[in-house]
Amino acid sequence: MAIVLANEEISPGVLKLSVQGRFTGKMGQFYMLRAGERYPLLSRPISIFDLEEDRLDFLIQVAGEGTTRLSELKPGDRLTLDGPFGNGFPPLVGRIAFVGGGIGIAPFYYALRKAPQADVYLGFSREPYMVEEFRALACGNVTVDVGGSILEKVDFRKYDTVIACGPHPMLHAVQRKQEESGGQANVYVSLENRMACGIGACLVCSVKCRDGRKKACADGPVFLAEEVVFA
Repeated sequence: MAIVLANEEISPGVLKLSVQGRFTGKMGQFYMLRAGERYPLLSRPISIFDLEEDRLDFLIQVAGEGTTRLSELKPGDRLTLDGPFGNGFPPLVGRIAFVGGGIGIAPFYYALRKAPQADVYLGFSREPYMVEEFRALACGNVTVDVGGSILEKVDFRKYDTVIACGPHPMLHAVQRKQEESGGQANVYVSLENRMACGIGACLVCSVKCRDGRKKACADGPVFLAEEVVFA
């Protein structure tokens, strides 16, 4: 269990949830969150947005019953929180680009604390959010696109490492763009699959890969882009 410190709507349907306590976690990992002890039954996988000595922050997009319940939490409320889970981001070396689409920007804020020299690309279909916070933290460039395709602004050939997170169509486009660029950069995708357990026991988050099926929660959620077979 954890205690809610704050739960602020930062954009329509998007909230920043902060919980009190001492937590651990690597860039790109996630926690399983649930408001209420009995309903909804399943927790929701939410990426680490930020991690400090005495607090843990998440960005949550309201998309269903579970995230709606999380959005209704007030300071002082308790929630069920387990983690961290997942393999996280690879070591960040060389020239780095973070590419986020929508709520897929979430894991890159904490990563930017570790690699402030990285260039950041933030794509939104409608109203942008947290852009000034990213700019305050970044030493590299922060590029924003609203209503278009953020990938059109990224030249993979400029980087040694590219990490992308967002909806599957965007990540499929990332894979194609890597192929078109000649595959010089190491390109990774962080998948936003539905999950039930977070530990690889239930197979809900199964991912089709070139060498067989893998689990987004235990083997991922971060995979080499060339490894994933997008349907």
